[in-house]
Amino acid sequence: MNWRLNKTALVVVVTMCSVTFAWSQSPTPSPTCALLSQGFDDITVLPGLGWVQINHSTVVGTTNWFQGNSLVFPAQSGPANSYIGANFENTTGTSTISNWLLTPPITLENGNTATFWTRTVNTPAFPDRLQVRMSINGASSNVGTTPTDVGDFTTLLLDINPTYTTSGYPNAWTQFTVTVTGVPSPTLGRLAFRYFVENGGPTGINSDYIGIDTFQFDGSCQASPTPTASATG
Repeated sequence: MNWRLNKTALVVVVTMCSVTFAWSQSPTPSPTCALLSQGFDDITVLPGLGWVQINHSTVVGTTNWFQGNSLVFPAQSGPANSYIGANFENTTGTSTISNWLLTPPITLENGNTATFWTRTVNTPAFPDRLQVRMSINGASSNVGTTPTDVGDFTTLLLDINPTYTTSGYPNAWTQFTVTVTGVPSPTLGRLAFRYFVENGGPTGINSDYIGIDTFQFDGSCQASPTPTASATG
């Protein structure tokens, strides 16, 4: 959900004796003020909200991003299946999984933060991995064409378990925070989750099952101008 805060000019004139004080506040458009939150209660509504799902695994398997399976583990919050999941069946055989979940376009600026919760199965035997990446190319959904391409999402903000250990991905719901850097002025772009697992798939040594829940992006709001008083006579 995106919120935009608009202020209108406020002018108050007070006359006392022969001196008039004018208080004025100029309009403050706030394209950098945004809040995006998603609990993944029903992932079928995501495309209509601007989210994009792209599976660029070596070979696309029998699953993409899917509604959470409460039999594997329940959601971090809300109904038991109210999270989004991905697993080893995103590809076939032994292959590279590269399954993308892009946020709607949002205004990005240094210091903005995004938080989310994620986990893998209770007893990991096949290591999982998740990246968070950023594009500052407007509404672009370009993630390249091959499993190793990143397209416009060249900025890596977070890489969970890049060395593929069975203890490197949390097996209980854990909150992560990413902070936008390298964007000194408000710029339209997207964040992206990338389930990226090399040597994954049904016969691979890596990849099992992950869930993501309770995502929130906190934009920055421009400060309102400070009213000033001036004597007019």
